[in-house]
Amino acid sequence: MEEACTMPLIGDDAPSFTAKTTMGEINFPKDYKGKWVILFSHPADFTPVCTTEFMTFASMQGDFKALNCELIGLSIDSIYAHIAWLRTIKEKIEYKGMKNVEVTFPVIEDLKMTVAKKFGMLQPSASDTQAVRAVFFMDPKAKIRAILYYPLSNGRNMDEVMRLLKAMQKSDAEGVATPANWQPGEDVIIPPPGSCGVAKERVESKDANTYCLDWFMCFRKQS
Repeated sequence: MEEACTMPLIGDDAPSFTAKTTMGEINFPKDYKGKWVILFSHPADFTPVCTTEFMTFASMQGDFKALNCELIGLSIDSIYAHIAWLRTIKEKIEYKGMKNVEVTFPVIEDLKMTVAKKFGMLQPSASDTQAVRAVFFMDPKAKIRAILYYPLSNGRNMDEVMRLLKAMQKSDAEGVATPANWQPGEDVIIPPPGSCGVAKERVESKDANTYCLDWFMCFRKQS
C-alpha cells in the first residue's frame, strides 16, 4: 500500500518510464524533450465518464499541441482493450456534438501498474485495481508543475486543464502570477516587492500599464 500511494510532488523531476501505448512505445522524458506534457490516468476502458473525458481531450488535442503540449493517457488495461475502446468511440459514440472522434494521443498499457505506482495514481482507499483520475503537468524540463486529482465518479474539467496550462506558461514567460479565475487576456499580478523602497515606488508609479490595490497587490494590464 505504501508503494501505491507514493507520488512525486510539485517541483520534483517527473519519474522516467518506458511504456507500450496505442501509438507505439514511448520513452519519457526522452521522447518529449522541450515539450510540455500532460499525463492523465483514468479508471478503466469502456466506462462512460472516461469516454466523455477522452472524447473531450481528443477534440482539444490540436489546441494543446499549439501550446507545445502533448497528451498521454493511462489506465490499467491491456493495449487490446485500449484499441477496442478507442475504435468504439470513433465508430459509435456521439456526445455533445462530438462524433467520429479519433484519439491519436498515446494511451499507456499499464497492466503491471508500473507507471501508475510511480505517479501515485493508485489510491487503495478508492480502489486497488483502478487508477484514480490524476492529471500531471510536466514542463519542457520534465519537472512536475501541477497536479490535479479527481475521484472515480466525477469527470475532469478540460477547460480548467487548458486554463492552468496557459496560466503557467504566462507566468514562466513574464515572471508574473495569475489571480483567481484568471483567463488569458486578463490582468496579471506583479510579484510582491522585496523592500520598502520598491513598495513605495510601486504605489507611487505613474506607469499606465500597472496599478496597485495596495503596496503588496499590484497588477499589470494586458492589451
